[in-house]
Amino acid sequence: MTFDNSRLGMFVRQNTALIAAVTILALLWCIYNLLHPKGFSSAVLIQNSNESVAIVFVAMAQTIPVLLGGLDLSVGAVMTLANCVASELLYGSPLQIAFGAFLTLAIGAGFGLMNGVIIVYGRLQPIIATLATGSVAIGLALFIRPLPGGEVDDDLSWALTNDLYELVATYGWWDPDAAWFAPFAPVPMPLLIMIIVAFGVWIPFKRTVLGRTVYAIGSAEGAAFMSGLPIDRAKLAAFTLAGFFAACGGLYLAIQTSSGNADITQAGSYTLNSIAAVVLGGTSLLGGIGGAIGSLVGALLLRMMAFYFRILSIDPLLQPLIEGMVLLGAVSLSALRTISVKNRLSLFR
Repeated sequence: MTFDNSRLGMFVRQNTALIAAVTILALLWCIYNLLHPKGFSSAVLIQNSNESVAIVFVAMAQTIPVLLGGLDLSVGAVMTLANCVASELLYGSPLQIAFGAFLTLAIGAGFGLMNGVIIVYGRLQPIIATLATGSVAIGLALFIRPLPGGEVDDDLSWALTNDLYELVATYGWWDPDAAWFAPFAPVPMPLLIMIIVAFGVWIPFKRTVLGRTVYAIGSAEGAAFMSGLPIDRAKLAAFTLAGFFAACGGLYLAIQTSSGNADITQAGSYTLNSIAAVVLGGTSLLGGIGGAIGSLVGALLLRMMAFYFRILSIDPLLQPLIEGMVLLGAVSLSALRTISVKNRLSLFR
């Protein structure tokens, strides 16, 4: 029992920021649904989930460079590039659609790998390198999609932006009205997609040698190098995974809107919001502390503010002020623990 309590205590100490973020999100979500005329309904949850998917994936993409101790200013641009690519490929037979989705994700991952190669072998700071490569990504997006538009399979768009019931009904896998399926039918597909990618991709990566090395680099790169950890491979894997997550956001955005748009302003906005979401999710900007699950929660918190602005009819001129104050408070709280210790190793005890 003592062992279990000590492990629980260690988990709580190491994940205080994440636990706080989840608690605040749950509280805000409950209050929001109480205020909403159609609150606590599947329709509201589906709508909120759809509006959150892109920023969730871009925030998860930003998390990994931050864990290394840097910033990736290209994540919004890579998401935009993937969005434009997907708008050209997601139609035709099921095999063609699957290949188009695979190619979209591969392009995002490849762009992330390119970032990693430039940073590792060019010995450039991530923030400088990705500022340049982000412009390249936007240029490619404009070349592919000079004007908004595209063609995305209607069945795919409908099935993946609604609930499980509509997915099964659209493709006829089984009777969507079956009694055994009823408890699962209202689950929103956007929420399910976020959970599957987060726990199916991030968690396994985090437990690998490369994933642990990412944390070691962010904590003390010199010590990680002296320990014989694969520093270069970990950085390459980290930026590749960041590109993959950003491409997931672009792919879903194409499915949701049935189009692509090489919007420079949108790319910049998603990049800045991804940094805010990472901070809100408890990941330290100094590196080595946090994770993509926390950033997922942070992105949902960021979107929750927008939901409150809408339902409370907050003046649009006041919204940036409120968002800035909330973010400043989150940054200040996340920094308290860091500046209160003399040895950063104590943050992991």
